[in-house]
Amino acid sequence: MEKIHTSVAIVGAGPVGCTVANLLGVYGIETMLIDRSLDVLPYPRAVGMDDEALRVFQTAGVADALIDDIIQNVSLRMFTAKGEPFADIRPGTREFGWYRRNIFMQQLAEATLREHLANYPHVEMRLGSEVKSLRQGAQGVTLGVTDRDGVAREIEAQYCVAADGGRSTVRDLVGVTLIGNTHPIKWLVVDVRNAEMDAPYTALHCDPRRPNVCIHLPFGYRRWEFMVFPHEDADRLVEESSVKSLIAPYVWNVDRLEVVRARIYTHHSRVADRFIVGRTLFAGDAAHLSPPWIGQGLNLGLRDAGNIAWKLAAVVNGRMDPSILTSYEVERRDHAKAMIDLADTFGRILMPTSNVKAFIRDVFFKSFGSLGPVRDYVLQMKFKPMPRYDRGLVVEAAGDAPDTAVGRMFIQPDVEVGLREKRKLDDVLGPWFAIVGWRTDPYEALDAEGRAFWTSMQAVFIRVERSRSGASRAERISGSATTICVEDLENALEPWFRQQGRTIAVIRPDRYVAALADRASFAEVTRAFAAKVCSTSHELEETL
Repeated sequence: MEKIHTSVAIVGAGPVGCTVANLLGVYGIETMLIDRSLDVLPYPRAVGMDDEALRVFQTAGVADALIDDIIQNVSLRMFTAKGEPFADIRPGTREFGWYRRNIFMQQLAEATLREHLANYPHVEMRLGSEVKSLRQGAQGVTLGVTDRDGVAREIEAQYCVAADGGRSTVRDLVGVTLIGNTHPIKWLVVDVRNAEMDAPYTALHCDPRRPNVCIHLPFGYRRWEFMVFPHEDADRLVEESSVKSLIAPYVWNVDRLEVVRARIYTHHSRVADRFIVGRTLFAGDAAHLSPPWIGQGLNLGLRDAGNIAWKLAAVVNGRMDPSILTSYEVERRDHAKAMIDLADTFGRILMPTSNVKAFIRDVFFKSFGSLGPVRDYVLQMKFKPMPRYDRGLVVEAAGDAPDTAVGRMFIQPDVEVGLREKRKLDDVLGPWFAIVGWRTDPYEALDAEGRAFWTSMQAVFIRVERSRSGASRAERISGSATTICVEDLENALEPWFRQQGRTIAVIRPDRYVAALADRASFAEVTRAFAAKVCSTSHELEETL
């Protein structure tokens, strides 16, 4: 039997698997992407993308290509049973460099992500190949794969990432179980074209007679999701005549409507009992399933991809101890559960079938318009749990602020690299570790041991100065042979560092703050972080 060798095998070429593959491509890791399907499914599936997901794609170098097919900054409007709007959620924040609510179509994004893999000769796609078996040991994972032509092969890898969806074959092969609930209420999901209406937003029609969602999609598409009641015949509901009768009240001319697809879906709220088994790591729907109410199902998986890829790269390249991979589950599992719990709560509030509950909800939402903080909390999506990694690959030091930024995502304002050269901060940081100093050169704050460590990690050193520092246009404060100098163009980084009470931040490749320090403590903080990522498996597990 033919044996094929690679460093990382990814099972599942959907958005999550393709994102991991693109990130590993950036990091120079030999990768094989395996999927049983030859082509991308031609219809929309996931449709919501948040700012954190776009930041992952920015690191992978594919954000700009994806944006060409994305509608940015789309509001979410909620309507009562009488059709009256009671909330318009359009978060104004761009603290991570992108809008928080964006609408896309999964089939276009998947095609772009696959096309981008052509930039990496060390990344191979093996489509039309189905995983039939998996065995793993101390040295690696062996996948038994059968191609469409019936030829069986074995793929030997150091590690395997299972991103093969809610019906994951790999999950079954290694005995991982999804824990949680399957909701009894089903939903009819309809994708259409030529829907004549003027509603360029996402609408939640919170009508207890038939709760439904309507989403304005790119390029003339639109998505409807209708609640299916227990007494209804699901097979009849998916018929074109039934679909059009449901949509007719919302469009000007239902006869022009083109039904692209109509399917019945069941919502799940489940999280895998383990995210890691041996050398196999689970991501996306293979690790967790979320109902759609806050649009976080796919976004959870993309956060998984951002967390898992750099750790695999660091281990495969020999820069970090293999035991760091245990931090993936430590950092991601609790957050996934929190987001799924929020989605469940959101669904119960917005989609009751009880007239009494709907009335109470409408009165509450209408009243909070006069309550500034409450209104801001809802309309700016501040209810969304932001990941905070208080365990894992982070180092908190004595004297850190009570609400420290360690373990949280770093902000991404625009900065100025040279005169009129405005760039997003991440594009200056690069795709790997970065050390950012506020009005200080972090390289100079290190001793010889610390410099050797961060140099071995290929970290980028950044010095941030106030905007328009220096004596004139021609006499700007410049960098050095070791450190890039940028200016705080939006005056966002100065208050961030002031709030932390520190002048140096260690930024991980997934843009989370690994540690904070000042000139006096940076060498000590570096030693603490180095001990964590270069420790033995036993030592690391004790710290997590």
